Amino acid sequence: MAKVSIKPLADRVIVEAAAAEEKTAGGIIIPDTVKEKPQRGKVIAVGNGKPDEPMTVKVGDNVLYGKYAGTEIQVDGKDLLIMRESDIFAIV
Repeated sequence: MAKVSIKPLADRVIVEAAAAEEKTAGGIIIPDTVKEKPQRGKVIAVGNGKPDEPMTVKVGDNVLYGKYAGTEIQVDGKDLLIMRESDIFAIV
């Protein structure tokens, strides 16, 4: 798990997206041009939450999030997503 040099504010989290699938269940290799954007990742940084809403997720949690959730950022050469905790659907 990557350690990042930034701290998200309030109810935001930073997620490292899981790698996109390389093959289908049947063994067909998926080219880069048609790979689905992953909707699963690992939380690597968590904000402090809002005063009346403590954070539910914690660093290290594997989560599922919406297809278009978050904003892509690059930190220390890594591609990451920063999103609100409400964009996360589940901890898996």
